[in-house]
Amino acid sequence: MSDAVSNEAALPAWLREETAQQRACLSEAERMRYVIDLARRNVLEGTGGPFGAAVFECDSGRLVAVGVNRVEALQLSCAHAEVLALSLAQQRLGSYDLGASDMTGHALVTSAQPCLMCTGAVLWSGVTELTYAATKKDVERLLGFDEGFLPPGWQRRLRRRGVTVRGALLRDEARSVLRLYGERGGTIYNPRSGAPRQR
Repeated sequence: MSDAVSNEAALPAWLREETAQQRACLSEAERMRYVIDLARRNVLEGTGGPFGAAVFECDSGRLVAVGVNRVEALQLSCAHAEVLALSLAQQRLGSYDLGASDMTGHALVTSAQPCLMCTGAVLWSGVTELTYAATKKDVERLLGFDEGFLPPGWQRRLRRRGVTVRGALLRDEARSVLRLYGERGGTIYNPRSGAPRQR
């Protein structure tokens, strides 16, 4: 089995079928609505946490790769939606640098502000744009997830490295998915504070 096949298998079956179709989302709102819908379906299907992400070509809006949260399903703390979407995009394009000079720029769109780990993944992935919906405070207050610390001025620091950051786009729609996860008793997995707990 090739690495590409095994990494693709990290996605739930419904999402592998969904992304087999070619898709383009031209506007930022359309891209965000798409990833929020992925997060919602991940909750409704019971295949992971309330987070979705996708990598798009900045100019064309062509969808390159998607990810949803699979931490609990795969028993991998790093299986966040952003990490899966970025990893699959890099594999698909055959480059660890999604901002390489010989390719078009790429955008990561995610249903929630990246946590500490995912902010690092954004930096090292080479994407030139990051757009998120729900904020770190939303995720922590509505559900109790520990998103980790982010250094002061993290957005400014990403911008200095060539990553445009936009936040809180369709925030209320993303927050409704977080609430849905809580209402359905989704697991809040914060290893540092003890065993996973049910809400």
